[in-house]
This record gives sequence, C-alpha cells and structure tokens, in this order.
Amino acid sequence: MTRNNETISPLRKRLIEDVQMRKLSPATQASYIRAVTKLTDYLKHSPETATAEELRDFQLHMVNQGVSRGTLNATITGLRFFFQTTLERPEAIIKITTVPLPRKLPVVLSREEAARLFEAADSPKYKAALSIAYGAGLRISEVTALKISDIDSKRMTIRVEQGKGRKDRYAMLSPVLLKHLRDWWKFAYKQGRIYKNGWLFPGMNPVNHITARQLSRACLSIASDANIEKHITMHSLRHSFATHLLEAKVDVRVIQVLLGHKKLETTALYAQVATDLLQEVISPLDTLNT
Repeated sequence: MTRNNETISPLRKRLIEDVQMRKLSPATQASYIRAVTKLTDYLKHSPETATAEELRDFQLHMVNQGVSRGTLNATITGLRFFFQTTLERPEAIIKITTVPLPRKLPVVLSREEAARLFEAADSPKYKAALSIAYGAGLRISEVTALKISDIDSKRMTIRVEQGKGRKDRYAMLSPVLLKHLRDWWKFAYKQGRIYKNGWLFPGMNPVNHITARQLSRACLSIASDANIEKHITMHSLRHSFATHLLEAKVDVRVIQVLLGHKKLETTALYAQVATDLLQEVISPLDTLNT
C-alpha cells in the first residue's frame, strides 16, 4: 500500500473508502490507516497476503520495540478493521490480541488548588475556558467546539453538540461560570476578536475555534504560575468537577448524566479519589475497645 497520493494503490483506496463510508472520526480514520502502513513497512510486501503467523510476529516485534500498550492496542484495532472489513479475512487476525491497560486514578485538584488556578488565570479567555472545564465538566474537545449560541442563560444550560460517542447533551451552567463567560464575551467583542454568532473561543483567526493544543498549553502555563506541583491538564479539571460534586453528596447517577458517561462504573471511579468521603468513614479499628 503506497503512501503516494498520486499512485495510490487500489487496496489503500478501498481502506480509505471503508473508513469514510462508516463516518468514523478523522482521528480514527488516520489511526486505522497508520496501523496498516506500519504493518506494510514491517512486512516489506502487501498486507493483502499477510498470514496469521506474520501478524503474530508483527505484534511481537512491536512489543520488543517497546511500543506502549495504548499504541499497541490502537494498531491492533486498526488491523482488525482492515482484515475483517476491507479484506474480509477475519481468520488472519486470530493470533493477535489487545493487551490490558493499567487503570490509573485521575489527578484531581483540591478546592484550594482550584481557587489558586483561577486566580492565576489573568486572561479572560483562558479563565472562561478553564471555568467551563471545571464548572461544567466538559472535555477539552467539547470546550473548544462551543459556539456562543450553545450558552443558554435562560435555562442555565450549555448545549454540548456531538460529544464523545457522537451524542448531544446538556451541561450545567452555574451563575459564576456565566459571569466568567460574559466577562470574556464583552472583552473579546469590544476588541473585535469574536463574532456575534461564532465560536465561543475563537483562534487567532476568528473563523476557526481555538485548538486543543493551544488550550492545553495555556492550562499548563497557568498551573505553573499558580505553583501547582501536580501535573494538571484540562481533563484534570473535568476529573475535579466530578470528584468535588461527589464529595458534596451529589448522586453519582446525576454526575454520570452531567459527564455524559455511558456506564455508571466509569463515574463510580471518582469515589476512589474523593478524599472527603474517605475521611467521613469510620475505620472498624476505631470501634474496638483496645
């Protein structure tokens, strides 16, 4: 499968058509194509004739090269699609398998650290963006894709269009968050940096929204200015949102809806990092008369 667009092979063209016709996300499409390209580079021949043993050797090769578990699984998932869908050869992938990923507890800010973070955010734009991640529990991709029309101050909700899993949902809009958003809008509109019905957080060119990379860099910089030693990302603010709600005794099923989680088990993970809840539990040791 050649990577030259001018002489693209029929097999590569078929793969591209298969991922496009299923309307997979651009990132997933690129990941699947990249997986087949890796296999092609390893085999030195067309993957169309790859055997199950060759695929097994390829996975072993990636492991020996020190490829991370996440990259390994992403590659195998792409190859499964290629052999099952494009080539219709599911028997070829019987000897390769994904590997379990270690489950790590999320990094969560304390309330004091969260207050310091927002105090250090002297830019109205970034203070508003960080406030949405922490105050409404949005993912970074959801924050960057917000439009001004998504903010409903009458119903006090934020419309999240096509979030993870390609699902729409409503997130909460608190009075303090609304104030931060209005401060940003007034500041940007006065300077002509935002369109009336455009992106809530435009990029350098207001036609486009801010990129996740730019917002991530701003978050790291602000956390450094706030002297927060934890490795904080935009997703850490979403984790903190869920954890602090749980510590405030909000029902976990309500938090599940606010986060847009499909499974309750995913939301229940935050019970392991809600330290305020742990402190309320009385150890059985303390009930003994010793």
